[in-house]
Amino acid sequence: MNNTKKIGELGERIARSYLKKKGYRILDTNFYFRPSQSPLKGEIDIVAQKDDVVSFMEVKALSRPKGSVRPEEKVNSAKIKKIEKSAEYWLAKNNIPLDSKWEIGVIAINIDLEKKKARVRHLTV
Repeated sequence: MNNTKKIGELGERIARSYLKKKGYRILDTNFYFRPSQSPLKGEIDIVAQKDDVVSFMEVKALSRPKGSVRPEEKVNSAKIKKIEKSAEYWLAKNNIPLDSKWEIGVIAINIDLEKKKARVRHLTV
């Protein structure tokens, strides 16, 4: 397993723990969306719910030093569109009306491997 994948998996574990501490219930992880006969595909890292809002979370974790790219800068408008389509598919698959309360969020994590610390930011798109 390469280092980028390890950082990603560590980031997702940190994000799940963070969300649970904030009162979210984890509904799904690594939901992969690929409709038949379509070139579209997408993945949702974490689907969580707090109160009556379902949140579709993109987790971005980096282990680079401060001053470099921030993790949330890696989530562009094309990525958000993919998450929206995947979220709509997830809602339909789980018999949740599309007009229910839902949102897209980013969990941005800077990981300091030497100090074994992480800085977590939760942003709503």
